[in-house]
Amino acid sequence: MDFLHLTRRGACAALLAGAASGVLAQAYPARPVKLAVGAAPGGPSDFLARLMADTMQPLLGQPLVVENKPGASGTFAAEAVAKAAPDGYTLLVSGPAAVVNAPYVMARLNYDPARELTPLAVIGAGAFVLAVHAGLPVRSVQELAAYARSKPGAINFGSGGNGSSGHLAGEFYSQTAGVQMTHVPYKGDGPAINDLLGGQIQLMFTAPNVAVPHAKSGRLRILAVTSRERLPALPEVPTMVEAGLKDFEYLGWIIAFAPAATPRPVVETLQAAWARARVQPAVRSKLEELGMQAPERLAAAEAVAPFLRDEHARMARLVKAAGIKPE
Repeated sequence: MDFLHLTRRGACAALLAGAASGVLAQAYPARPVKLAVGAAPGGPSDFLARLMADTMQPLLGQPLVVENKPGASGTFAAEAVAKAAPDGYTLLVSGPAAVVNAPYVMARLNYDPARELTPLAVIGAGAFVLAVHAGLPVRSVQELAAYARSKPGAINFGSGGNGSSGHLAGEFYSQTAGVQMTHVPYKGDGPAINDLLGGQIQLMFTAPNVAVPHAKSGRLRILAVTSRERLPALPEVPTMVEAGLKDFEYLGWIIAFAPAATPRPVVETLQAAWARARVQPAVRSKLEELGMQAPERLAAAEAVAPFLRDEHARMARLVKAAGIKPE
């Protein structure tokens, strides 16, 4: 067999391989896509994962199935996706706890979120609300601080888990207001809000969509929002800055991730589908209603990775200032 024949044969094989690769990329997705959520149903990441699934399914032509894997502040789900086949069929929808906070607050982590997960898109971002049980004798942030100072360590605040955004927002509040509170971690915001309603804990920082329905029913009281501007959906609720806590700002976010080695064409297909979904009037209206509309500066796919790097740096500073030791 001469060299020319071998060369032609090699070129033909390369051409066929390239064609096959193109067919595979065009065929994605050929089956349902799993969205892993590291929290129980009812929390913000679960809500936004289901919104993402509903709006992207007709664009991708395949179902997106939400799978709840609560526990360990979402790290069970994050690890499962980090170690999953990088084919675009197993994705993660997560807040900061499992992908930014965990390396700083957990002594042992079986995955490296910065290296093993590729960010796809910011699904939602927005302020938290400071919600208290209706029976707590406070009606403002100032009254809460005074009450907490009179009973050091007696107030229990809940969160979706150690290292979760709700946990660190509570620690940030304790630092800023100069109060002592006891943290009670749960497996997601859903179970935490249930205990807040039952009075087992006295307050929590959580997403507006989690607390607002219960505030409307009179079972909770929302004292403030953690953004620098008031939320359009809660125009009567002051910001923490307006309540007297200078420079207090704490925003939550939910980002979709794929395993790090996922092929670029698959990543781009997913990014393009969400880019189309997020501008649909019904989707934008729902996100804005819940105070979870991602800022326009984070709408572009290439903006997400630099944003996450900044979040890692911010979290390192906050954890150090709070004196939180990895557990």
